[in-house]
Amino acid sequence: MITEIMTMAVDVAPAAGGIAGNITQAVGGAGAAIGVGLIGSKAVEAVGRNPGAFGNILTLGIIAMALAEGLGILAFFVSK
Repeated sequence: MITEIMTMAVDVAPAAGGIAGNITQAVGGAGAAIGVGLIGSKAVEAVGRNPGAFGNILTLGIIAMALAEGLGILAFFVSK
C-alpha cells in the first residue's frame, strides 16, 4: 500500500511542478505588467503637473520600467 502511494506521488510530482511553474510565470508577468502600467501613468501625471521636468521624468520612468520588466523576466527564469 505504501509503495503504491509513493509510486503515485513520484508520477504526479513533475505535473505538480509544472503547474506551480506556470502559476509563478503568470504572477511574475502580471506583476511586471501592472508595475509598468503604474509607472507610465504616474510619469504622465508628473509631466502634466510639471512639464519642465519632462527629461528627468522620462529618464527615471524608463529606468523604473526596465527594472520592473527585469523582475518579470527573472520570475520566468526562476520558475523553470
